[in-house]
Amino acid sequence: MDTDTASGLAIERTDLGDLDVAWLTDPAADASAPLALLLHGFPDAAPTWRHLIPDLTAAGFRPVAPWLRGYAPTSVPADGLYQVGALARDASRLHEALGADDRAVIVGHDWGAMATYAAVGWEPDRWRRAVTMAVPPAGAMFGGFTSYDQLRRSWYMFFFQSPLAEGVVAGDDLAFIDRLWADWSPGHDAGDDLPAVKDALRDPANLAAALGYYRATLGDGPTSPDLDAPQAGWMTPTPVATLYLHGATDGCLGAELVTGAEAQLPAPGSRAQVLDGVGHFLHVEAPELVNPLVTAFLTEETPA
Repeated sequence: MDTDTASGLAIERTDLGDLDVAWLTDPAADASAPLALLLHGFPDAAPTWRHLIPDLTAAGFRPVAPWLRGYAPTSVPADGLYQVGALARDASRLHEALGADDRAVIVGHDWGAMATYAAVGWEPDRWRRAVTMAVPPAGAMFGGFTSYDQLRRSWYMFFFQSPLAEGVVAGDDLAFIDRLWADWSPGHDAGDDLPAVKDALRDPANLAAALGYYRATLGDGPTSPDLDAPQAGWMTPTPVATLYLHGATDGCLGAELVTGAEAQLPAPGSRAQVLDGVGHFLHVEAPELVNPLVTAFLTEETPA
């Protein structure tokens, strides 16, 4: 076990055979408590869950925040697969490897939200409840991409299909990432967040992996039909009780995309909420607002 000196949290590792996964946790957490799996997005890394992890421990969970496949210090997968189904399968394999049961909960932000929808849609019996942030369910999101305003915000997705992307994003110590955070979370001082994010992406292999998520989804990145089943869960209404949170000033995905989200969250107890005064990285912008909402929802009893 290593210690993340910036947060006092522990870094542990799990070998999934074809993927060596590093994850952040609270040394004070009870290893027999229900698993709370926390999945980050782009451009992000496990340490941005540092505010939520202690609160989940206090609420009676065992929080585990992995660096997603390809994000250092997790390994770059030899198969080069980054489709949403691969992320969902990783979540399920971590659930199994960590000895979790049906009390487990899952929280995802950005790409982690997409992985969460896919994981709970594919194997709902593994997860009691879910929280997603900043990316609504697919059925609510796709309609927004017919609007000029959202396409303008999403220009980077299309730029990432270009072979120029790696060089541009890597330039000037990943200054591109500084600008994305500034655009997506207006007014937020990300000085405590960006060092860990850049560490996860600074190696060219890790940066290529992160861009591979977009290429597998929108371009010609490699995909595998073996992952079609877990991927299908992303496209269907979410079958477990889910809380969806979105920042009102999100500069990546406009809050208007939340319209219709609840229709894609049919499980009893589900709900969607727009939070005033915060942007895309709401879990680090306003933990005093987000953390109580998350812990209260995850500890609720699910209606019969």
